[in-house]
Amino acid sequence: MEVTAARRSFLCDIGFWADRTALHEAASHGRALQLKQLIESGAAVNMVTVDNITPLHEACIQAHPNCARLLLEAGAQVDVRTIHGSTPLCNACASGSLECAKLLLEYGAKVNPSLTALTASPLHEACIQGNAEVVKLMISSGAQLEAYDVHFGPPLHIACAKGRVDCVKELLKAGAKVNSVKFHETALHHAARVNMVDMIELLVEFGANVYASDNLSRKPVDYTTPASPAHTCLMSYENYPLSLQQLCRINVRKFLGTGASEVIGQLDVSHRIQSYLQFCHHPTSLQ
Repeated sequence: MEVTAARRSFLCDIGFWADRTALHEAASHGRALQLKQLIESGAAVNMVTVDNITPLHEACIQAHPNCARLLLEAGAQVDVRTIHGSTPLCNACASGSLECAKLLLEYGAKVNPSLTALTASPLHEACIQGNAEVVKLMISSGAQLEAYDVHFGPPLHIACAKGRVDCVKELLKAGAKVNSVKFHETALHHAARVNMVDMIELLVEFGANVYASDNLSRKPVDYTTPASPAHTCLMSYENYPLSLQQLCRINVRKFLGTGASEVIGQLDVSHRIQSYLQFCHHPTSLQ
């Protein structure tokens, strides 16, 4: 049955089921004044399309925090899900909008909505988009570092696959498991595929296993081009294992888990030692 704005029906307790309305359009294009006028004239803020998309979804995916605020103040449901399972927070993270994400959390958005076969978590979406500040916000708000998506695996995997070095750094600092696997594949396999030496070095310094084999019995180095910088880097790590000092640092962080950064910051040791424990031999690279 064709569904139009003129042929509406109730959909549970969410609101009306309809085509894209003027409210959706205003939210999508960031027309805050028009949106305000529509709301004041009685437009239903929880109107959903046939795909269960609300105006709030539209405002967040297009990164319009002013419109999102108007909708939330008018009673928009903060965790309503699209037909694919995406929440407005997923959309805000996918657009890289720190302002929208903060706003949604203020209104009680779930940072860990249940995963479905068709959608990733807000943290996954933030890693895909590559905004490290949004990733930090999700982590500080309690995002599950090992949330497992059927397509991407844990967030660290997708951050590596997309070449998001800054996001990888935030995940590792927060205690993400560097050797977590999906089909025996590790984050280091992804870093090798995208030939990013800085990411490879970062992962290894946090304990990544250069000898790990995936379900094809291939190590990370097997996904690099011979004689390329990434290949040379991985071969060097294979031929020259980490020092005892580095291994001790990795084990300290592993023992402390997700609280490593906080505990290390409280140690009564020199700033240089704290920096080393936080981030190996690059003490000036972290603020």
